[in-house]
Amino acid sequence: MTDKALRLGTRRSKLAMAQSGQVAETVRRLTGRPVELVEITTYGDTSREQLAQIGGTGVFVTALRDALMRGEVDFAVHSLKDLPTAQPEELVLAAVPPREDPRDVIVARDALKFTDLPRGARIGTGSPRRMAQLNAYARTHGLDIETVPIRGNVDTRIGYVHGGELDAVVLAAAGLHRIGRIDEVTDFLSVDTVLPAPGQGALAIECAADNADLIAALGELDDPFTRAAVTAERSLLAALEAGCSAPVGALADLLADGQIVKEMRLRGVVGTTDGTRMVQLSTTGSVPQTHEQALALGRELATEMLAQGAAGLMGERAH
Repeated sequence: MTDKALRLGTRRSKLAMAQSGQVAETVRRLTGRPVELVEITTYGDTSREQLAQIGGTGVFVTALRDALMRGEVDFAVHSLKDLPTAQPEELVLAAVPPREDPRDVIVARDALKFTDLPRGARIGTGSPRRMAQLNAYARTHGLDIETVPIRGNVDTRIGYVHGGELDAVVLAAAGLHRIGRIDEVTDFLSVDTVLPAPGQGALAIECAADNADLIAALGELDDPFTRAAVTAERSLLAALEAGCSAPVGALADLLADGQIVKEMRLRGVVGTTDGTRMVQLSTTGSVPQTHEQALALGRELATEMLAQGAAGLMGERAH
């Protein structure tokens, strides 16, 4: 039985296929077993509605999880930022591999940087989080921009810039890295300007909770620092009771003294999409050694953000 092919469930998008292919190759090397990709169409891939209206990025995950629970695939690869914070009991997050660059990037016409865009520049993004932070930055730095809601894959989004409909679009650096298009980026947005989505740049490898052998094999791909960071970020998101489409940014990073990692800093932001009201806070603690400690870091910061009025900024959804 051991040489039977493992079935890896993946979305059909170019990005999903690229990142699933990379994971499949690693699993092949680790287990010596063949891995076949099983393409699954999700509601998020077929619907043309704005993501925030159909339930946020979780719509990309449901069909994959259903296939896992029905035993049609053995494991699945998700973009971690798409994963709802509630974990089904039947499934387990077997591995969180080392994270790619978590930053957001700009692809703009004429190779422009964000701060060099002309007055009234139209910037496309489907993310209320990106809209909130870009508009807040523009407001405080005297820039005049208009954020425009868009959907579609990377080709579609960059096409709006090349076609002259938009001056720029905002995308995730990690996705462009994984499909080999990072050289099209005209500006990397500092995390001080735009905090990424919780879990951005990281992948989640999920399988059935009762498949102990596969959990052990996939566990070889796990990166404990990445897992601790994204656990803290997602705990913040869950404690704010916000979904994947809410305007929440979070990033946990490790603070080192020379070669020695000393602490973990967690930063969070929530704001209205027009950027007029923002709550942005951070907390620093020792590096979490357990899942519970990572959860506590996120909850602690969420409590402080809620005390500053964060809940009132999340009532709105992108229309």
